[in-house]
Amino acid sequence: MYTYGSIYLIAKDFDRSISFYRALFESDVCSQNKTRFAVFDINGLTLSIMNGRFDREHPDEVVTKGEYCALYDDYEPIIEAPDCGKVVINLSVEDLRAEYERIRTLNIAADLTKIRYINAGNPYYYFCLKDPDGNTIEITGNYEGEL
Repeated sequence: MYTYGSIYLIAKDFDRSISFYRALFESDVCSQNKTRFAVFDINGLTLSIMNGRFDREHPDEVVTKGEYCALYDDYEPIIEAPDCGKVVINLSVEDLRAEYERIRTLNIAADLTKIRYINAGNPYYYFCLKDPDGNTIEITGNYEGEL
């Protein structure tokens, strides 16, 4: 039986990603391992940021055992790979319009969409943005008014 650990993003620029998610979540990291790994707790769900450059920049601080597998162990190609957009971080808020204005005012979001509506069996309002590594974040919530 599995126990949930964390979803983590391998970041190209750790400090920039930490700043982005601090502003987005209006919360500081709840735990951090040097500049290699940081964890945010969002109401019991953890989202973590891993510094994709740490192991290469600090080889004296990393001990590994077992067979090396470049596909998973060489983070440089991972952080340089283009985002394919298949993973979406979905967040929900009470007031979508207020959250949209907060995000827009923070000026942290790349490719921020306007608020949109979709009904594919379950109607909802949402907007999207990209984090510093190109990961898609979809924010949904209650919305009043016309688009």
